[in-house]
Amino acid sequence: MYETEIKILEINRKDLEKKLISLGARRIFDDEIHALYYDTSDHSVRQSRGTFRLRREGSLAVLTYKARIEDSTAKIREETEVSVSDFGAMRSILKSIGFYPWLEMKKHRTTYELGNVHFELDKYTDEFGFIPEFLEIEGPDVATVYSSASALGFSEEDCRPWDAVQVAEYYSSGRKKS
Repeated sequence: MYETEIKILEINRKDLEKKLISLGARRIFDDEIHALYYDTSDHSVRQSRGTFRLRREGSLAVLTYKARIEDSTAKIREETEVSVSDFGAMRSILKSIGFYPWLEMKKHRTTYELGNVHFELDKYTDEFGFIPEFLEIEGPDVATVYSSASALGFSEEDCRPWDAVQVAEYYSSGRKKS
């Protein structure tokens, strides 16, 4: 499965939720997410520009591998995921076969769905709590993602083709506003 997404920084949650609801979007998730990003000692996952992640999404646990697809207008990944029954046991398995977590991120996510598009309002906590709340729009293709942003009043210049690490780097480099 392919995922296409963009991020819009420093949103006004209250206004955005009103717009989403007025467009007919429905809230499908509102809970905590705990993500561990894994690699091997030789950094083979990151060197291949892949992402290997174990994530607890509320009460669910999901193991995901994402392969990067080059595109400058949106973050596009070929994504393979599987639900796992036990987050802690999966952590132990990954460790025992040589994977280690190189990054841990926690956030509160609220997801709205409208047709085949997800609108995810993310607010990081803990060591990444310095990142202002932002919106991630995920859809089947670049055109759909950008038209969804436009329907909410955002321009193409507001849309960033970034992953979570790039968002953290942007804010940790001393930039406060986009």
